[in-house]
Amino acid sequence: MDKSLPNRAIQWQPYTLRLLDQRSLPGCIQFSTITTVQAAHAAIQTMVVRGAPAIGITAAYAVVLSAYAQQDTAWPAACAAIEQDIVYLATARPTAVNLDWALTRMRNCLHQHNHVTQALDALQREAVAIHDEDVAANAKMAELGSAYIAQHSRVMTHCNAGALATGGIGTALGVIRQAHSQGKIEYVLANETRPWLQGARLTAWELAQEQIDVQLVCDSAAAAALQAHAVDWVIVGADRVAANGDAANKIGTLSLAIITRHLGKKFMLVAPVSSIDANTPDGAHIQIEHRPGREVTHIGDQHVSTPEVDAWNPVFDVTPAQLIDLLVTEKGVIEQPDKTKIAALLES
Repeated sequence: MDKSLPNRAIQWQPYTLRLLDQRSLPGCIQFSTITTVQAAHAAIQTMVVRGAPAIGITAAYAVVLSAYAQQDTAWPAACAAIEQDIVYLATARPTAVNLDWALTRMRNCLHQHNHVTQALDALQREAVAIHDEDVAANAKMAELGSAYIAQHSRVMTHCNAGALATGGIGTALGVIRQAHSQGKIEYVLANETRPWLQGARLTAWELAQEQIDVQLVCDSAAAAALQAHAVDWVIVGADRVAANGDAANKIGTLSLAIITRHLGKKFMLVAPVSSIDANTPDGAHIQIEHRPGREVTHIGDQHVSTPEVDAWNPVFDVTPAQLIDLLVTEKGVIEQPDKTKIAALLES
């Protein structure tokens, strides 16, 4: 594997953003070049870039592109145009809280200035800081989470929470990478993650490139695989963690958490503090994105179901905090997360 991949999936050079197009992996490595807010919005919405931290980083750089487009405009009009673009970017995808978190930081930075050139320089510094902080957070979460992994462990993961979904080495996959480097991981089971197959296309590719032993599992075989392979830990990421510890992650995570608890295994959720939404009291208040049924009824242009039938296609589900054994953040690890423990973490 190209060891620079974790820092290459999102590339910034003033004033161009390059995104590794995740729709084409693993068959083809190609980048999308983004120079406008509209192109960044489309890249998020069409899943050129995906994963909550990566979406937030992309949106931050898109605000810089907005300011760059306004550099010859007088300040009041430029500020209004950038603000309008921030509002537009926030509509790209609804569930990942990192999008709003990053845009709020960029908005606050914007309104500290009264000249477009000054604002452009400051916004670029802020976007780079958001990116750099995610790299550091990934490394810290990997260190903290891997400490809970025993020698000779077998782990399962769902979706892709790796270098492709973040600015660094990943959240869930960051923990797995670190534990593997310490000789603790026997092998990884990666659920395929229908219908976009992030596990099959992205997670399996990332791990195989680093010679980490990985086997694919059909989503419907997860329970059998947990039993047959004597899995020790299920390790996943999250797109939004509510104030009480309920967590939205890729569809299928809820059923996996239920199975994990029933079989007496351990469930680890790895997410940066930027994914914790203190303004969302619990999972019932998390807006769940739905995508077109065609993603389920078709493979490419080929129908896999009868043409008369549509499909229900939620992108995420919500795992109750009671099913989460560990919440790993860069600020610390919470065992059996709840509202009080999360509030204390955010205040620390």
